[in-house]
Amino acid sequence: MKTQVFLITPPFTQLNTPYPATAYIKGFLNTKNISATQADLGIEVILKLFSKEGLINLFQSNNQQPTTDNCKRILALQEEYIKTIDSVIAFLQGKNPTLALQICQEDYLPEASRFIQLEELDWAFGSMGTQDKAKHLATLYLEDISDFIVECVDANFGFSRYAERLGRSANSFDELYVALQQEPTYIDAVLFSLLKGRIGTIQPELFLISVPFPGNLYAAFRCAQWVKQHHPTIKIAMGGGFPNTELRSLSDPRVFEFFDYITLDDGELPVELLIDVVASNAVKKPFEFKRTFLLENGEVVYKNNSTRSDYKQSEVGTPDYSDLLLDKYISVIEIVNPMHRMWSDGRWNKLTMAHGCYWGKCTFCDISLDYIKIYEPIAANLLCDRMEEMIAQTGQNGFHYVDEAAPPALMRALALEILRRKLSVTWWTNIRFEKSFSADLCLLLKASGCIAVSGGLEVASDRLLQLIDKGVTVEQVAKVTRNFTEAGIMVHSYLMYGYPTQTIQETVDSLEMVRQLFEVGVLQSGFWHQFAMTAHSPVGMFPEKFGAIKETEIIGTFANNDINFTDKTGIDHDKFSFGLKKSLFNFMHGICFDYELQEWFDFKIPKTKIHPDYISNALNEEADFNIKPTAKIVWLGGKPLAEAFTKSKKGNSWQMLSLTFHDKKESFTIQSGEKEGEWLAETLGKIAVSSEKVYSFQEIKSDFETHFEDFELFWYSKPVNTLREFGLLVL
Repeated sequence: MKTQVFLITPPFTQLNTPYPATAYIKGFLNTKNISATQADLGIEVILKLFSKEGLINLFQSNNQQPTTDNCKRILALQEEYIKTIDSVIAFLQGKNPTLALQICQEDYLPEASRFIQLEELDWAFGSMGTQDKAKHLATLYLEDISDFIVECVDANFGFSRYAERLGRSANSFDELYVALQQEPTYIDAVLFSLLKGRIGTIQPELFLISVPFPGNLYAAFRCAQWVKQHHPTIKIAMGGGFPNTELRSLSDPRVFEFFDYITLDDGELPVELLIDVVASNAVKKPFEFKRTFLLENGEVVYKNNSTRSDYKQSEVGTPDYSDLLLDKYISVIEIVNPMHRMWSDGRWNKLTMAHGCYWGKCTFCDISLDYIKIYEPIAANLLCDRMEEMIAQTGQNGFHYVDEAAPPALMRALALEILRRKLSVTWWTNIRFEKSFSADLCLLLKASGCIAVSGGLEVASDRLLQLIDKGVTVEQVAKVTRNFTEAGIMVHSYLMYGYPTQTIQETVDSLEMVRQLFEVGVLQSGFWHQFAMTAHSPVGMFPEKFGAIKETEIIGTFANNDINFTDKTGIDHDKFSFGLKKSLFNFMHGICFDYELQEWFDFKIPKTKIHPDYISNALNEEADFNIKPTAKIVWLGGKPLAEAFTKSKKGNSWQMLSLTFHDKKESFTIQSGEKEGEWLAETLGKIAVSSEKVYSFQEIKSDFETHFEDFELFWYSKPVNTLREFGLLVL
């Protein structure tokens, strides 16, 4: 009898799309003919809570009485919430689009305190359509109900995180353990009712819980606790991003009152070996484990006794989203930030171009861990195979490549393969702002369906970028973001403040750089976050090299990742948080560029030392016209219509060729000598993006010179320059 495996993501991650970890593992298990069922209990709990029946139960349950006027108002309006909830959820699921008209009239939804911010945001909806505005209003309506839940039902509730405080910096298991001994909360009870039905139907022998974030940890332990109490023969394992980064030095045996196994890093081989253990449980033999914690004789032991190597990325299969309620996810617009909006609105298939990071040097990043350190790209043709499989399975052609930083060469190969196969897809990913992203490469990516990129500018200071070992300069970032923007690809930048040794002057100058990048229009979205020191980054491992001091060297018995430290400069970086974020919010909406930086802060800051035209001057530098012989030449356009004619001047006449092209937006014509024109038309066919072979600049040059002279004169001529504007790319 085959082992039944049940995989879950516990509450809560995103509302609009499933977190992909279980789909990755299920896809791998398919390659081994191992039966697995998966569930995203986060969306299932939300849908049960936010339903007519759910709200009736919520308002009638024995909760704390509201103490704030806001929640008293919500309770008084409970009939309005109960009446509208099912229609609103259906609208956010894309099943009830006409409701947008009613929602936007603003007399349909009951309104509590979240709607107060609408007065501030009204101007932001000028460019947004009815559907988008209605989504935002519906999101505020759900957040009002959430506020009621937090005040009166369960203080730990949050849409994308649950009891996150218990998972963050939990060096000791004590607080979480105490919470798990308390009576289950109302949300816990909803979760248990769903879990009971699933376990009863599937009857798994192995229960796998993926914990990507601290906000999933409490619910993961609650799920494990319930299964241990009611189905003690089921073996339970935890894996995912949280244990991979936080639990590497786990030593508290109480954790294994809930879990039998905790695995680290890539899950495919560890899970396969656990299935072997469960399947042969009756047979006494030394079992093999890969990167697995378990309890032996009352002590936590780490077993890594398998000699087998991890699977190559080409061997792990295509992520499988079956079992997940793909048509039930809800699209929300929480804040008016273009990238965050893309993140939470619409459903995305998640894929990875490469395991690990091709750069792998940033000093704030966990580059000592395998998920960053071991770099292994996936071939473009295999990526496209997986995309086509997932489109067929999910009916969705949107892809979010979740790479640490997608490699430019692989992005180029992927774009060419997408265009070659004539796939109609939409995709976005995370990158480094490196100089490989030329204007032409960005145009190719756009043509293949790339709509957005996000990348780390981090601290917009060349000294600190060098200390971070980012491998870029602010000037380079400006040029790359310009290339993406001019190609029509939205750019989001991750911004950092509070890096060790960062001075107040550098923080101010960094803000000025960001202001200028938005003012010239090469950034469309951004987000400031304060630097956090992690145990597996170079800064965390060698803080003294970076001007930081750890508060303690004690290693906790439970989670160990975030490290408390003091910066030798003694600067209080927290105080910059509000001003940085408020200024960015305004810059993203194209306003307040003329404000003095001092106006964003309620304490004295120094004047910036950055020239007011630093970014625009960097962008006005002369372009480099040198083309490497190995550069690839690709034509994105179609076949021209050729027409011969005779040109005469001063008694002389010669044969010419007119080539007319039609692209999606317009038509244009170029003229050249007849023979050169015939060569050009034939060459464009050879270098068309649909061709299997990709030609180099040197190959094109050599071919031209077997027929004519002076290729450079031809290449920089008016006809070729026109083609360069319409899709003749040098990559």
